[in-house]
Amino acid sequence: MPNALPRNATTPLSPPGAPSSATTHSSAAAGAVRLRTAMSNLQRRLRSPGRDGGPSIAKLSALGQLHRAGALPAAELARREGVKPQTLTRLLAELEAEGWLARTPHPVDGRQSLLKLTRNGSAFLGREMRRRETALTAAIAAELSEPERALLRDACALIDRLADAMTSTASSENLS
Repeated sequence: MPNALPRNATTPLSPPGAPSSATTHSSAAAGAVRLRTAMSNLQRRLRSPGRDGGPSIAKLSALGQLHRAGALPAAELARREGVKPQTLTRLLAELEAEGWLARTPHPVDGRQSLLKLTRNGSAFLGREMRRRETALTAAIAAELSEPERALLRDACALIDRLADAMTSTASSENLS
């Protein structure tokens, strides 16, 4: 039988010449692996401490959460960070001792306190963000042509779309 398919082949459902769903999935999977790898590499570089050693990634992450969300109870900060509240206890004490974090009474629940950035914490976080953005800006300016920079901006919009899609998917899965 000259037209027989190999043993483990499937009959394509797409028109001739169109990519099969297996090809599309394979392409998406390859893109996912490449994107995850590239983003991990870039994040590692951006999160590396400055010459002075800088704060830990955990400290920066907690400060960043409070910067974006405003004052939060410790349990909510832990949830957003994906850790148990007990895990944050020492970290929060260190941030408070450094003057970057303050506790205020919770307006409704007297058993809790709200964590918020202090003026010093906001200033510190701003300096850290600018230092990292400056390093990234220098790399982009040195390594990418203007058309590549435009392509990078377009890719950022696509990455934002993927993040939104993943958030929507996760939210709908949590509702099920």
